[in-house]
Amino acid sequence: MNTEQYLYRNTMFSKTGNTISIVDFENPEKNRQELEPWFGIVFSLADGQTTIEEMHNRLGESYTAGPPSDLMRTLLSVIERLVEAKLIVLTDVKTELPYYLTLPYEMLDLETAKKLLAEDRSDIN
Repeated sequence: MNTEQYLYRNTMFSKTGNTISIVDFENPEKNRQELEPWFGIVFSLADGQTTIEEMHNRLGESYTAGPPSDLMRTLLSVIERLVEAKLIVLTDVKTELPYYLTLPYEMLDLETAKKLLAEDRSDIN
């Protein structure tokens, strides 16, 4: 995997404390898929503006005694699984996320998010 690639999330999420969940915008209170902690961390950092290498460096800084030697291997494994699940996308260029993917569901202006999501869906069809 090219660690100079950018990664971005492509689905909406919720954040409660340190728990990240994938939500269905149509029914966010009922249809939630809680992510395991490592998956939630990587998913929440997948902002389209950060490369894998930059994410690795940022995560490494959170360890007071220095990052574990297998941090990159763990990170790549998590990214691979999130890509396989189609929850994040890898790209060679920075990607601006649409408003409804930038923040946790609870922090969005829901009317704006619904409008922009509907516009994006109509562009696809």
